[in-house]
Amino acid sequence: MSISEDIRKACEVMEKGGIILYPTDTIWGIGCDATNEEAVRRVYEIKHRADSKAMLVLIDTAAKLNYYVKEMNDVAWDLIEMADRPMTIIYDGARNLAPNLLAEDGSVGIRVTNESFSKQLCQRFRKAIVSTSANISGTPSPANFSEISEEIKQAVDYIVESRRDEKTEAKPSSIVKLSAKGVIKIIRM
Repeated sequence: MSISEDIRKACEVMEKGGIILYPTDTIWGIGCDATNEEAVRRVYEIKHRADSKAMLVLIDTAAKLNYYVKEMNDVAWDLIEMADRPMTIIYDGARNLAPNLLAEDGSVGIRVTNESFSKQLCQRFRKAIVSTSANISGTPSPANFSEISEEIKQAVDYIVESRRDEKTEAKPSSIVKLSAKGVIKIIRM
C-alpha cells in the first residue's frame, strides 16, 4: 500500500471518530481526532488511563498553534525553532480541542512534528491528532512496532502499514511546560 493511501485510510477512520495506531516523530502512538470528545474517551479506555492525565497532540506546522492556544508567548516560537529533536510544549489556555483531552488547569501538550509520515498525516487531516504512547498505562512504551501489545492492536480501528518494519529504538519527546508569562519548566529531557 502506498503512503498516501495509508494516510487517506487513517484520516477516513479518524473523521468517523475512530482510533488509529500510527508511527510518529518519536514512538508509535495511539491517535484520534483531538477535537472529538468521544474518540478521546475511547483512547483513555484503550490505555486504561485516568482521564485526569492529559494527552498530547501533534500538528504539522507552528502556524496552527494560535488556533489551539489562546495566548502564544514569543518564548514558544524560540523553543520550537531551536529544538534539535522532538519537543512537546505544554501551553496554558488550550482551546478548540476536546475538553477531556486537557489537563485540569486547562493546559495541553502540543508537538509540531517534522517527521515525514506524521507530518503528512496531520496535513491531510487538517486538525490536531492525539498522540499518546501505544501502551497500557503504567507499562513500558514500545520502542518500535514489534513491541506493541496485541491488546492495543486489537482495540484500535486502523493500524497504519507504514514503518512497521523499523527496528530503531525510538525515544519519547522532551517535554517542557511554558507559562503564559514565558516561564519554562522542564518536565522530561
